[in-house]
Amino acid sequence: MIARPAGLTRLAEPAFGLALALVILGPLLGPGHLLVRDAVSTPRSYLTDSALGLSDAAARAVPQDAALAVASTVVDGGVVVKVVLLLALWAAGWGAARMVAVLLPTAALPARLLASTVTLWNPYVAERLLQGHWSLLTGYATLPWIVVAVVAIRRSTPGVLVWCPLVFALAAAGLTPTGAVMASLLALLLLATPGGRSRRGVRVLVGALIAAGVSAPWLAATALSGAGAQGADPAGVAAFAARAEPGLATVGSLAGLGGIWNADAVPGSRTSLWALIATVLLLTLVACGLPALWRRRRNPILVVLAALAVVAVVLPALGATGWGLTVAEWAVVHVPGFGLLRDAQKWVALAVPFYALAAAVGVGVLAALGRRVFTPDRTDAGPPRAAAGVAIAVVLLSLPDLAWGVGGALRPVHYPDSWQQVAAVLDGADGDVAVLPAGTFRRFPYSGSAPVLDPAPRMLPLDVPQSGRLLVGSSEPTFGGAGYTDIDGESERADMIDVVLHFDGTTDDLADLGVGWVLVEHGTPGLPANQDLLDTLDRVHDDEHLTLYRVPGDVAPQHYSTFHRGALVAAHLLWAMLLTGGALGCVVGAVRRRVRPDQS
Repeated sequence: MIARPAGLTRLAEPAFGLALALVILGPLLGPGHLLVRDAVSTPRSYLTDSALGLSDAAARAVPQDAALAVASTVVDGGVVVKVVLLLALWAAGWGAARMVAVLLPTAALPARLLASTVTLWNPYVAERLLQGHWSLLTGYATLPWIVVAVVAIRRSTPGVLVWCPLVFALAAAGLTPTGAVMASLLALLLLATPGGRSRRGVRVLVGALIAAGVSAPWLAATALSGAGAQGADPAGVAAFAARAEPGLATVGSLAGLGGIWNADAVPGSRTSLWALIATVLLLTLVACGLPALWRRRRNPILVVLAALAVVAVVLPALGATGWGLTVAEWAVVHVPGFGLLRDAQKWVALAVPFYALAAAVGVGVLAALGRRVFTPDRTDAGPPRAAAGVAIAVVLLSLPDLAWGVGGALRPVHYPDSWQQVAAVLDGADGDVAVLPAGTFRRFPYSGSAPVLDPAPRMLPLDVPQSGRLLVGSSEPTFGGAGYTDIDGESERADMIDVVLHFDGTTDDLADLGVGWVLVEHGTPGLPANQDLLDTLDRVHDDEHLTLYRVPGDVAPQHYSTFHRGALVAAHLLWAMLLTGGALGCVVGAVRRRVRPDQS
């Protein structure tokens, strides 16, 4: 039985993780909404067909968009996103400490807090925050808790309650397809390792069923829409490949938990040779724990985590080589769903649990080294508190600009009232909304310097067809010019709408494509629209930020079969049931352990 720290000692783990999360998010927690690159939070979002995954574009934001649509009917959507992000970072730090306590029961509190620091305070978290991947960080936060949950399953006799923590963790990770795949992979590999009181085959079968259930929304959306089956644009492979930082090769950047493809979504300290110094410090800290973990190599959980760490660093590095790019370009065209893997650096998250364990167990090595240097007359290794404190300080100082909204880059924005006025006009109307200028990203005067995803699909109560077309590497999110990679999207209908709006199209063409409204967003760069076409539309709203036109005549409705709609609703409900059921089971299990602590 694992000895539990008592009283204030046990509270120190969640308190420390929460403190780090608050320091990281800082100004973002004030009034306003998160709007930076891929992150778009809005006061209210709507349960449109696109939110369910009923479109011909790839299902990248299910069940996230549907969940936000439901939650924002009760609470402001911006508050929901900020609360989820805060809880995710808090859970990541706390979970790392719990993971160390479970796998390394002799580790003292300072070592567990060091594991929390390594998990929260690293380039991966900073870069994904700057890229706007708040929901991916939710999946990242579940990784240490998945380890804890699987260990409990392996050590316990079969029972429903013992599976609930894993169900809840996988469902939380399933907020996005990437999170679901990442968490499910970790869980299944750990469940498949030999040993334990429960039968391995049963463990794997149950785990696979849970993984399929939490992935049901995006799997169903992909199967029913066919998006991704035709393959993705191979140009995206090189554009989203991992990137070398100053003084480091690509493999070095990945080993240091950095190397995101977007050089603009990087903390300032990682744009200089400080990236090399910080990476050396982190890897040295991890290396200190390797001998102790090697002595524990009979533990299959540690073996799996170590192997995953190596693979999570090496494969993305190989994918950035010439032949690696060639293989991946072939795969995204011919292997359905392989486009999900094109942002290779995001998978380095799977290395973090092992890094946290190595750092925690390496505190003993640091303590011994400190004794030999500073107190050579002592015969014992000395307490680990000082060594852990120094190590925590080193981790924090190696990435100083993660603090306070990643150096102030994460700040809430305030939408102009124009958006609410347009949403009110469209509430209850028919037809989809085509948005100008074309493209997926915007740069508004109120959104800051970084390009942001167009908020219209989440802000408006009608569907907004989007092709998913991306321009990567350009200083401005526009068509034309040099220095960017144009990556095709998946939606043929959205591409046809763009052609009508920008070139030789008529109102009848828009109506035939199911477009009942055209919204022009001012103040953001983009290809000029066909003004002759706009002049034939009915202008119903106009101000400095937005102009809304109605397409005259009868608009062809976009029909989806009752089966398709019912299947996607059922998939989302299954995910929601697993999330809430897993959470409820965790609460019941915690109450039972408190009532009968002798059985914990």
